[in-house]
Amino acid sequence: MKLNENWLLEHVAIDIAREALIERFDMIGHEVESAEVLGGALDGIVVAEILACARHPEADRLQVCEVDAGGERVQIVCGAPNARAGLKAPLARIGARVGDLTIKAAKLRGVESFGMLCSAKELGIDADASGLLELAADAPVGRPLAQVLGLPDTVFDLGLTPNRADCLSIEGVARDLAAALAVPVKPLVVEPVPATLDRTIAITLDAPIDCPRYCGRYIEGIDPAAATPAWMRERLQRCGLRPISLLVDVTNYVMLELGQPLHAFDAETLHGPIGVRRARAGETLRLLDEREVELDGDFLVITDAGRAVALAGLMGGWDTRIGAQTRNVFLEAAHFAPSALAGRARRLGMHTDAAHRFERGVDPLSPRRALERATRLILDIAGGRAGTIVEAFAQADLPVRAPIRLRRARIARVLGIGIADADVERILTALGLALATDAEGWTATPPTWRFDLAIEEDLIEELARIHGYEHIPDCAPAGQLAGPRLREDRVRLGQMREQLAARGYHEAITFAFVGRDVLDDWGLTDRAIALSNPLSADLGVMRTSLLPGLVRALDANCKRQQARVRLFETGRAYFDAAGRDEANVPVEIDRIAGVAVGDAVAEQWGEAARALDFFDIKGDVESLLALNGSAATAFSFEAGGPAWLHPGRSATIRRDGAVVGHVGALDPRLSRRLDVDGEVFVFELDLDATARRPVPEASEVSRYPAVRRDIAVVVPAEVPFGALQACVREAVGPLLQEAFLFDQYVGPNLGIGVKSLAIGLILQDGSRTLTDQDADRCVALAVSALEVGYKAKLRG
Repeated sequence: MKLNENWLLEHVAIDIAREALIERFDMIGHEVESAEVLGGALDGIVVAEILACARHPEADRLQVCEVDAGGERVQIVCGAPNARAGLKAPLARIGARVGDLTIKAAKLRGVESFGMLCSAKELGIDADASGLLELAADAPVGRPLAQVLGLPDTVFDLGLTPNRADCLSIEGVARDLAAALAVPVKPLVVEPVPATLDRTIAITLDAPIDCPRYCGRYIEGIDPAAATPAWMRERLQRCGLRPISLLVDVTNYVMLELGQPLHAFDAETLHGPIGVRRARAGETLRLLDEREVELDGDFLVITDAGRAVALAGLMGGWDTRIGAQTRNVFLEAAHFAPSALAGRARRLGMHTDAAHRFERGVDPLSPRRALERATRLILDIAGGRAGTIVEAFAQADLPVRAPIRLRRARIARVLGIGIADADVERILTALGLALATDAEGWTATPPTWRFDLAIEEDLIEELARIHGYEHIPDCAPAGQLAGPRLREDRVRLGQMREQLAARGYHEAITFAFVGRDVLDDWGLTDRAIALSNPLSADLGVMRTSLLPGLVRALDANCKRQQARVRLFETGRAYFDAAGRDEANVPVEIDRIAGVAVGDAVAEQWGEAARALDFFDIKGDVESLLALNGSAATAFSFEAGGPAWLHPGRSATIRRDGAVVGHVGALDPRLSRRLDVDGEVFVFELDLDATARRPVPEASEVSRYPAVRRDIAVVVPAEVPFGALQACVREAVGPLLQEAFLFDQYVGPNLGIGVKSLAIGLILQDGSRTLTDQDADRCVALAVSALEVGYKAKLRG
């Protein structure tokens, strides 16, 4: 939030250097992101009026101006395009400094000039250098510019945390600062404006939970030609708002001052009654930005005689807007529940100052006070007559701040120091809390503007913040720390991450939110959980797989000249419970996933380049499964997979028959929809099912030699080696230490639809040396099992 120092000092009685003020802001949690000093050196700069302009005889772009500098007339040569008779602008007199330039009498193309008419940028007031700084028509000629513009001044940009909506106003920041510096606040006294107009309108609250208070007032006879005074324009600009028109500027000014957004309707466009209700599905509304939006029941609207005329708390409607000839207005100030507006502006691709405040919480007692303040400003500047404030409220739905217990012992326990009772009471009272004392501490009731105070720790945080973090000693934690509990019946996640990193993968972190259209492309929308308050439209659903985010990250790298990319991620996939339990708690599944594209190995001289293929990515997965030790044999790869995988280059991974993951190439149709170049290979595994393993047991290394026997069998082409391997293990038993494939042959001499696989068998006994008869018997068992189970034929 931007605010200027001079305005702030009208609300709090402090005399403090700018640097000390910045430090105090930082220490109470309002980080000063920038501090811009305006008009720090304006000595010799006065208000002047151009009386006449004539073309320079020797230069087309210069004018010779006769200028009233307050009691004397001087000649100024000026090149500003907006220089004209009647304009009031800053004049740097001879001897004044403008930036690094000292103004002197000079001749410009042969014409004498006795000073310099200045732009805002030249004076260090603003970035505008398009022409002379145009001052108000009523600015006193000859008066120092600093007095007219309220300079010097400092604009602070505070980085407020989202829970401190009460500090989105000058009054709120002043209240916090006064508490921190132990000085009184200068309260803004807002006197009620007596009604001189007998005109009211009925107000109905059809959504009292969303809008428990709505106030309105008619003001008639406003001078449509009245302009926003210079002091108000300056304050708005320094706080980051662009002056628009008097009525809009007044509502913005009061919002900045008190934190309560207001809206002004052209009274002649209203017929009554005014209502607040939920929008109807398909209802449309043309907004002030001239967009026509389609609404649904999630939006709150202000209605006139049943028709929607404004988006409550977000933006007004086009049909009831204030115009250049508006003389009669209806001013609105209301309290909207944060839950009724949270995320609604983002859904429409907008961000307004009103929505920013209402989403975080606005004081439910401030609408009437804000209306009175705005009314007084309008009447003082533009005249008119004000009607009675009409108010509708639902007392039962207004937020109520519950009392909070605060114990002395708890303060000392959390902060590590004790704070004197007098200091506790001073701080909390200065922050607006009502206190009742008891033997153990206090019962504190937060003020209506503090939505962030709910539990005892909130109050202790306030004490630490205002008392000063610098008064809390730095103490190292003491005590015995428990060591990590490592489970031996699971593969550590760190081991898996290290394994993939060793195989050339880089770890990535992607959003747990994706767009529903992304899940639609992947066919992964089943049981997807939609967010009620998404960060943006393309992050509206919780992910049901880690792969969409990883593939998007891979594609982003590929489009930035990275030809070979390997990424992996560990995280959770989220699913709707869909009635699977009584509590209907969403299901969270831990997973590990990877994506790869490009060459199989990095470019080098020792190995020829070749494209990544299915067996490379399958090997990466097998290296993860191998971390299970003896349990690795429980995993099997079954040809085929879900629709987002290539039907001929994919596999489903099972453990004891249950599906635990998938591996393969992306389906080319999905790659085209995602606009991903190259053939992308992916895998995803359920961590819980993948990481389980038997507790490792030590066994004696056999002192006896191993025996190797090789067999070559002809089997149907669709039979995977994994099935043959499992069959051989079961048939041979514990003597078989390893069965591996070392050759495959397919040729016309074998026949159609078959293949030859050469399998190496490693046999060993821990108690004796195996004989040739033992080895031959094992080979016979393996061949027999393969013949029976898979119609295998032993090749000669």
